[in-house]
Amino acid sequence: MLSSVCVPRLFCLLQLGLEMSSLEVARAELALAVLYLNKAEARDKICRAIQYGSKFLSNGEPGTAQNVDKTTSLARKVFRLFKFINDLHALLSPVPEGTPFPLIVLGKSKNALVSSFLFFDQFVWLHRTGIYQSKENAEILGRISLFCWLGSTICTSLVELGEIGRLSASMKKLKKNAKEGNEFKKEVYRAKRQKSREMTVALMKACLDTVVAIGLLQLAPETVTTRVTGGFGFVSSLISCYQLLPSPPKPKTT
Repeated sequence: MLSSVCVPRLFCLLQLGLEMSSLEVARAELALAVLYLNKAEARDKICRAIQYGSKFLSNGEPGTAQNVDKTTSLARKVFRLFKFINDLHALLSPVPEGTPFPLIVLGKSKNALVSSFLFFDQFVWLHRTGIYQSKENAEILGRISLFCWLGSTICTSLVELGEIGRLSASMKKLKKNAKEGNEFKKEVYRAKRQKSREMTVALMKACLDTVVAIGLLQLAPETVTTRVTGGFGFVSSLISCYQLLPSPPKPKTT
């Protein structure tokens, strides 16, 4: 008789525990989503994916997709107001010790070009909103800003290539020691391998953005068409969204 009463109660307790654990998982996932969407950079990259996805669908033809492309492009410019200060600060900041001089030059050039791109791009927004009236000057400044962005993507690609090369050389040295059973060096090796993967993803994104910049500037209109520009920009935006994902909380150890 006792067992017939205890079994249903035990079953109910187990069911309640499963429901509570599912609720905790859902709450944790929602917390990560809130943390992600609270970042202005993340919202900008989501809008960028919508913009270039619409550009890919429209292929430059008038219609709903092109309207989404244009309105989203204008909306994104609001996220970038005064953002040039970030790269200006990075330009004036000291570099880590041991960084080769060519990588220092490329890194600082990238910061200067990105800062210039964001600064000149503000005049494009001012013109589109009607505050800045000179259409001819706005178009010139717009092309200058895009050339700055093109230069920055090339610098980023070269920096990532150089850093991947440096990291690979240090990983080869660590790999020998890791095989010998040194746990600390094994952990360092795994961290460097993860860093190498992140740099490879950043290199891929920079190469995609170079193609997008060429497309926006119409430097090779027969090869880099509107659809190619939209497709490459969409993939690049998805990579950016992935790079901004917050790290999940580490499980607690008892």
